[in-house]
Amino acid sequence: MEPLQRIGKATVDVLEVLLGTDEPRWGLEIIKLTGRPSGSVYPLLDRLERAGWVTSSWDDDAERRGPRRRMYRLTPEGAAEARRVVARAAPAPRLVPRAAQ
Repeated sequence: MEPLQRIGKATVDVLEVLLGTDEPRWGLEIIKLTGRPSGSVYPLLDRLERAGWVTSSWDDDAERRGPRRRMYRLTPEGAAEARRVVARAAPAPRLVPRAAQ
């Protein structure tokens, strides 16, 4: 396992998508849901897999037409780390001052 060196907004976006379901997601689905380009998402998924946060496998749906899809899902440890990262990245609530009475 390799530790993650840097966690940017694109990483947070990918982690949020993966946290959004217990089902595995395929790469193009993650790209569409994050709005990030494939040149960002696939290297991120690779880094997350090398760090042990994500596992991947080839889709084995023989009924589906088209090329096989690579499916990604968070590991239990990765899900715990992802929740911490996403919570840290969440914007702080803005305090709105009360109007003077």
